Amino acid sequence: MTKVYVGIRELRNNLSKYLREVKSGRAIVITERGVPVGHIIPRKASLKERINALVDAGFVEWNGGTLEPRKPSVTNRSTRQVSDLLVEMRE
Repeated sequence: MTKVYVGIRELRNNLSKYLREVKSGRAIVITERGVPVGHIIPRKASLKERINALVDAGFVEWNGGTLEPRKPSVTNRSTRQVSDLLVEMRE
């Protein structure tokens, strides 16, 4: 995420412009005499909004219901973690 630094007076005079930048994904750092005093950051989409975007794009199909919890199909019975095994294999 890119940041834009802006003084309070500039922000007040051009608020609409900076809000458009926030909507496009940029973060605004508000400064007072060159010292950061606050941030305006883009709102993250909720899980439901992200799922609906995937459905609308045709990447997934979902009927809106909840999934039943499932047990993992593979269990690590070793005392070593998988990440340790990968590091060992890479060496």
